[in-house]
Amino acid sequence: MKYFSRSDRVSGEIQKNLSELLKKSIKDPRLEMVTITSVKMSQDLRIARVYFISSGDKTSRKQAVQGFKSALGYIKRVLAAKLGLRYMPDLQFFYDESFDYGSHIDNVLKLIKADDEPDNTTIEK
Repeated sequence: MKYFSRSDRVSGEIQKNLSELLKKSIKDPRLEMVTITSVKMSQDLRIARVYFISSGDKTSRKQAVQGFKSALGYIKRVLAAKLGLRYMPDLQFFYDESFDYGSHIDNVLKLIKADDEPDNTTIEK
């Protein structure tokens, strides 16, 4: 049986509840196309680093961070009621660069594969 630390369990609950909250309750247009990818908790459960992705360019990412900052009080209040923790952690929101990096690597691999393909010419003797 795998042991999960309390910070892992709390981060999973925050991710689940925050995703549900974004889908059902928050009507900010800056947060419409945002998906929560992960939540990393500090060991003392004081800080939660929330990672998200959004469709669009860098300006939509910055707008999403601004949307999270403007809704922070509401988000913390609703999460505190659902989680029942003694201390509600501070939420910090960050854009998750790993998906962009993954798509970049995928494009590089496709270019390499295209360069390695043999030409369709045959040499007859």
